[in-house]
Amino acid sequence: MMTAAMPVLPHVTVRMPGVRWFSGGGCVISRSDGGRDVYVGGMLIGHYDEGERGARNAILVGLARDARMHLGQLAKAFELSSDGLREIRRVFEAKGLAGILVRNPGGRPTKLDDGLRCRLEKLFEAGATVSAAYTKVVRRRKIGRALVGRARKEWAARRRAEAQAGTDGDPPATTAMLPGVAPAEISISVSATKPDAVSASASVAVTASALVVAPTAGDRDAGDRGGRADSQGAGADTTISGAPGSVHGGEIVQHVGSWLLLGLLEKYGLYGVAGKVCRDHALDAGSTRVALDATVVALALGQGCVEGVRRIATPTAPLLLRAANAPSADFVRVTLGRLADVGTPALHFGMAGRYLAAARAQRESGPVPFYLDNHLRPYTGKEVIRRGWRMQDKRVRPGITDHYVHDVDGRPVLRTVTTDHASLPECLFPIADLLHIGLGGEERILLGFDRAGAYPETMAQLRDHEHRYEFVTYERRPYPILPSTAFDREFTLDDEELRFTETRINLGAGRGRVRRIAVRMPDERQVNLVAVGDSSAEWLIAFMRGRWVQENGFKHGVERWGVNQLDGRRTCPYAADTIVPNPARRRLDHALRLARMREGHARCDLLELPDGDHRRERLEQDIAQAVRERRSLLEQRPTVPKRAPLCETELAGKLVFHDGLYKTVLDTVRIACANAEADLAAMLAPLLPRAEEAKKTVANLLAAPGRVLLDRGAVRVALAPAGTGPEQLAFAKFYAQIDAARLTLPGDPDRRRLRFGSRVS
Repeated sequence: MMTAAMPVLPHVTVRMPGVRWFSGGGCVISRSDGGRDVYVGGMLIGHYDEGERGARNAILVGLARDARMHLGQLAKAFELSSDGLREIRRVFEAKGLAGILVRNPGGRPTKLDDGLRCRLEKLFEAGATVSAAYTKVVRRRKIGRALVGRARKEWAARRRAEAQAGTDGDPPATTAMLPGVAPAEISISVSATKPDAVSASASVAVTASALVVAPTAGDRDAGDRGGRADSQGAGADTTISGAPGSVHGGEIVQHVGSWLLLGLLEKYGLYGVAGKVCRDHALDAGSTRVALDATVVALALGQGCVEGVRRIATPTAPLLLRAANAPSADFVRVTLGRLADVGTPALHFGMAGRYLAAARAQRESGPVPFYLDNHLRPYTGKEVIRRGWRMQDKRVRPGITDHYVHDVDGRPVLRTVTTDHASLPECLFPIADLLHIGLGGEERILLGFDRAGAYPETMAQLRDHEHRYEFVTYERRPYPILPSTAFDREFTLDDEELRFTETRINLGAGRGRVRRIAVRMPDERQVNLVAVGDSSAEWLIAFMRGRWVQENGFKHGVERWGVNQLDGRRTCPYAADTIVPNPARRRLDHALRLARMREGHARCDLLELPDGDHRRERLEQDIAQAVRERRSLLEQRPTVPKRAPLCETELAGKLVFHDGLYKTVLDTVRIACANAEADLAAMLAPLLPRAEEAKKTVANLLAAPGRVLLDRGAVRVALAPAGTGPEQLAFAKFYAQIDAARLTLPGDPDRRRLRFGSRVS
């Protein structure tokens, strides 16, 4: 029987056509073909056709067994009287499921004869919707619209079966990924102790199916699941067109505020780059668009990973994603996995090129500045992967090291991954070359990084590189502390008076000289910068003072967008000749440290004891044993190298690394979302009473429900976000700025402009 763990919230009345609520999280939705869908907590738990009493009764008694359920509201939602529900429950208690799984009552022969079926199928082949076909045939024959919907459903099922039968190499029917999205289709199975009778203890098992429905013209009819076109407002139609990605009007669409993010990502070119990859590699662009939309919406709602698409499977999800059904997490993973297998570099670096162009256009003069830093993503799974130093934990942890490039405003540009935890100096030059290629050979580049890259060899190589890279970093200690009188220049930065002086420093070993800028902070600390280039000292100080925008970006990316998520769990073995740190040497060094500690503690205790104390003999024995152990370990060290080929260590056959292609695709989406959110926050911040809360307010706006109305030239969205009075006033001005950006939804065949406004009751 259906589990009672599903929460039954207090009933809240929301006026939506075709929706009948029996609890705060449960409702019955009438479809255009006469069917009924039952949702609990936003999840489809069952469906039945009009007049299909057996399936209806099975779902009904399962819900009625919850002691918290309001039976009167439940009966009304299933279009029954209270007495009718009471009678069904009595029969179930007396005869079990066998008593309520009755056959549908008989009647007159169906009006759907062969001639009418043939005429309807010709209309469906021509692309007619259920409404259009019903309008054409109703004038001549008295039939119901549900009959036309049933014929359309049978025709679509037959077409899908024929398509699967005629395609070589298709996956099995239970996991087929046809163009479209995977609905959480529910089947109800009945278990019985006897073949001819069902006992009262029989259970109704709710299982999810991986079936996929292709988005056809009929599936995008005005009666799609989740809502119907709003009849209010002059000139509003129900759909833009029958093409994939078309927009439907709806009374209330949940999370429709995320269309702000989708519109900006379309403008940034994310969907254009992904579409080119699909064309080049014969991928289904419609499925890819739906998978990207679902991922973006889930991330905007704070889910952090692909599995979060389960949270957007609401009754209005088909309207939100402009698809036949709400996609499943498996569908999104498989679709994005296919994209990752063939197009990860094209997608990631294609978007990076657009961000680089924006950074170049933003620069007024001089080199194009970027921040560069590494970030270790900790790993807590069962696989054996390499360890790296994580500064936040002050210790070594299993994980993967990413190297990020951010622009001067802290917006992420690109990301590279190193499974061997390569140091920052090792990754500086490959990343600098990528930036050089992306910006063009004529542009100068300035890199800002922390002390992890401030080594004399690295700085000399950057200065002497053929592209003449400029850089600024912190000088590593020790360096001389200057007297206060040595700081002969000053300027104001962020309402603080900073004093500094500039000299030159020799890198040693014949490497030449570079600039040294010594800054005296307001708290009298001295911070030294080392730089190469002709940028002014004041600008370099301000640039490095603003480097914390990158650190803030890391923190925000982890908490808001889930950049530390593993995402891809597929692992690959290292080559047998890979040189790795030797775990035997690590254990030996650890044992040596412990032996030295025991020896030191024993010697200290011995010095504190007076002559003649009986404990001195035991301590001297402990010291002798620790000395023997220490010397034995020291003798073993030359035979145990620090690094060795993997095949010669105990990690052979165990050490693996994660394939980063799928993770890179999702991080490309995360980077695009973070940049779009930053742009929205920059527009909204001046309008808010508390500008520092702009990103929180934007996150609230992206999760807002709203109402969608369509006309010939625009898709009008009336949002209803939660907010204070001043925030609502700020939203009204913000919508005007968004309209000026001329956004469109990705995949919209008619390219109608998105226009946002406030919800009017």
